[in-house]
Amino acid sequence: MNSSRRELEQSVREAYVERYGSPPHCLVSAPGRVNLIGEHTDYNDGFVFPAAIDRATAIGASARPDHSLLLHAENLGATMLLDLKDLHPRRTGSWSNYPAGVAYYLLKEGITLRGTTMIIKGDIPRGAGLSSSAALEVASAYAFLTLNGVTMSPLDVIKLCQKAENEVVGVKCGIMDQFISCLGKKDHALLIDCRSLAYEHVPLPSGVRLIVCDTSVKRALASSEYNRRREECAAGVRALATRIPGIRMLRDVTPGHLMEFGELLDPVVLKRCRHVVTENDRVTRSVNALRARDLVQFGSLMYASHASLRDNYEVSCPELDAVVEICAGVDGVFGARMTGAGFGGCAICLVREQDTDAVIERLRRDYPGRTGKNPGITVCTFEQGVNVSSV
Repeated sequence: MNSSRRELEQSVREAYVERYGSPPHCLVSAPGRVNLIGEHTDYNDGFVFPAAIDRATAIGASARPDHSLLLHAENLGATMLLDLKDLHPRRTGSWSNYPAGVAYYLLKEGITLRGTTMIIKGDIPRGAGLSSSAALEVASAYAFLTLNGVTMSPLDVIKLCQKAENEVVGVKCGIMDQFISCLGKKDHALLIDCRSLAYEHVPLPSGVRLIVCDTSVKRALASSEYNRRREECAAGVRALATRIPGIRMLRDVTPGHLMEFGELLDPVVLKRCRHVVTENDRVTRSVNALRARDLVQFGSLMYASHASLRDNYEVSCPELDAVVEICAGVDGVFGARMTGAGFGGCAICLVREQDTDAVIERLRRDYPGRTGKNPGITVCTFEQGVNVSSV
């Protein structure tokens, strides 16, 4: 675990002592993530290739003698008091729905939870597409499990956290974000088959850096556009299933199928399907390129992914496009693309280590003139998944 993550955990411990007079019984931290390639494929049973980053959400937690759930968000200066015996999370948009939703589904699994006091603090930019929500869910789950002496497999934790976000928060996310927050490995990315849930850690090469550029355009992930894309994908499967027996998701559709039966689809739905089908192929080819240490090929697939997200899935925006175009004009850059659900948030750039400063300088120089906004720039390292420690 890197020094910034340890510092975040220590900061939470100190905040807990200052607020409640004694240290928490446990500390949990869970990382955010970038997705190197494979966007909007997870909820279509496809392939994704994320990596955990050195930004995280940390929770200090202790058991209480009552049935209350006392939550304090240090970043927001906000506190919520809930009753575990009458826990009915609502889709209110409140930050408390993330830990409360996790507690709700743990209770539905038949797990007895004691009252809990939590202090929550993170350094993942909210609404930037780096999965602050999944990090909060995963950290909450492991805090509850630790305090109550319950063991649960990582895959079961992942599924439960996804369910909380789907049903309580109202975002019909796939399983990728919770998966990488639980099972990330330092200096590796994670190839995930979102149908079988098989996964493989793939080492990342030395001598490169990943720059994350926050466009300063905030997304509302639970907004209609994200869920609309899911409906468009489902509509494509329903139409294609009339000619292609046995298909369940776009994972089962090939480029040849789209060429042969594309006229069955509404033109917009066809574009959505084209992105998902070709993106799955790009993930497979990009992992092979990385194994062969062919960063030029990997980078070209990143650019192709962004173009498809912009033109076929239509989830980019002028600011994301500007970041990719600026990065593409700097020597030493292998590839760049938007990451996350889109409609704002972050773009990523894979660059030779010695050219990192040149990319940052170019972004700071050119991005404000093109967009009227200042970029938030972070050079990320690739870190481990969830960490649990007793105090």
